[in-house]
Amino acid sequence: MRTALVTFLFLAQILFAEQDFNTAKKLLTSFYKDNPSYQTDFYCNAPFKWVKNRFEIVPSEAYTPRNAKTKKGKVNQRAKRVEWEHIMPAHNFGQHLPCWRKGGRKECQNDATFKKMEGDLQNLAPAIGEINGDRSNYRYAESTKDMQFTQYGNCKVFTDFKGKRFYPANYSKGWIARSYLYMSKTYNVRLSDQERKLMEAWDKQYPMSEKEKAFRDFVKEQE
Repeated sequence: MRTALVTFLFLAQILFAEQDFNTAKKLLTSFYKDNPSYQTDFYCNAPFKWVKNRFEIVPSEAYTPRNAKTKKGKVNQRAKRVEWEHIMPAHNFGQHLPCWRKGGRKECQNDATFKKMEGDLQNLAPAIGEINGDRSNYRYAESTKDMQFTQYGNCKVFTDFKGKRFYPANYSKGWIARSYLYMSKTYNVRLSDQERKLMEAWDKQYPMSEKEKAFRDFVKEQE
C-alpha cells in the first residue's frame, strides 16, 4: 500500500501541474491498478480488474447489463468496461462558461477553466460504461419507496429515460453530494434550490466512508 501511495502522490504532482481530463484518467488508472481493494465501480459496487490495456468488469451478481448486445447484435463493450464518470456532468459545470455557449464541450477543450473542472479528481469515479452512458447528464434524484430496481440486475440504480433522472444507490449518495457541493463551491457552479437541498440532505444522511475519505485525502494533499 505504501508503494501505491508513493506512486499516486508522484503522479498527482504531475496532474496538478497541468490538470485536464486525459491526465486525470492516467492518474486514476495508476491509482486503481495499485489499489486492488478499490476496484469496485461507483454505482453498482461491481468488481473490476485490469485486463491488457483497460479495466474490465468482472462478471458477478452485482450487475447484469441492461443490453448485453448492441442493436447490431454485437457484444455491448460498454457493459464490459470501466469508464471515468463525471459525477457532476460536464454539461452542468460547463454550461456556465462563455466557450460552452459558443459551441458546447467541443468549443471548451482549450479553455483553461473548463479543463481544470473536467480533470478534477474530486468529481471523477469509475463507472460501468453502460450505466455511464445511460445516466448521460441526467440529474440525480431520490427514489420512491416502491421503485423497482430491475434494469441492471441486482444493481440498485434506476435510469428514468423519459423523465431524464437518475436514481443512485444509497451507498453512492454521500459521495455524490460531496462532489456536487465541492464543485459548486470551488468553481462557483450554480445549483438549483432543489438540487442543493437534496445534496445537503444526502451529505448529512450518508457520512463519508473510509474509502471515500482516503481517496479525497490523497487528492487534497497535492492541492
